[in-house]
Amino acid sequence: MTLPAAFLDIPLAHRALHDLSAGRPENSRAAVRAAVDAGVGIEIDVQLSADNKAMVFHDYALERLTPERGAVRLREASALAAIPLKGGDEGIPTLEEILDLIAGRVPLLVEFKDQDGAMGPNGGPLETAAAELLGRYRGDLAVMSFNPHSVRALAHLLPDVPRGLTTSAYRPDEWPLPAATCDRLRGIPDYADTGSCFISHEADDLNRPRVAELKAEGAAVLCWTIRSQAEEDIARQVAQNVTFEGYLPRPRS
Repeated sequence: MTLPAAFLDIPLAHRALHDLSAGRPENSRAAVRAAVDAGVGIEIDVQLSADNKAMVFHDYALERLTPERGAVRLREASALAAIPLKGGDEGIPTLEEILDLIAGRVPLLVEFKDQDGAMGPNGGPLETAAAELLGRYRGDLAVMSFNPHSVRALAHLLPDVPRGLTTSAYRPDEWPLPAATCDRLRGIPDYADTGSCFISHEADDLNRPRVAELKAEGAAVLCWTIRSQAEEDIARQVAQNVTFEGYLPRPRS
């Protein structure tokens, strides 16, 4: 399996083309509409509601992005939809709504947030809920997660959808994980057995030898998160595409 060419040709807007000054919060319908209008790809995050619906939202808790507090996982989809996103005039969208908005017009990269809490095997409901929708989607689509167990589940549920690992330097002071877990994941040991065809790697760690090794073996290399054209120019010395925010990448010849 290979990543569709669109994922290497069209930059991906991180959490869609968000801009609070323009009333477009991250992972919002407004940000998705703006990305489609701009002709850029879209990266979104999914979390699970209390009634097992896939919601487009980055955080595990509500407080950074909404006026409410508490875990996303403890609210039903209808309640989450009624919570306004800070800086916008819309509630938290379902994955189904976002898929209908994009409708195959630009590439879509869906990141599954770790539901285990420790990058372990205790997930599954989110992948199952999202797969039912993604399996019917028509358009350039790929899925990924930091959690290799999630990617393995997606391999089973969506065998024909390109999948990859979101990867990182896993600096222990930046992750709520045991040092041993960070050490293991840093080496990207699960690439082959998850059936991945790409990684999306932390931009300031792109010079890691393991990234070069995977690229030499045929892995597509994306990166996160680029915030200026200057950063993009540096990242592209290794990465084939970028996930960006805060600027619009210049057209590529």
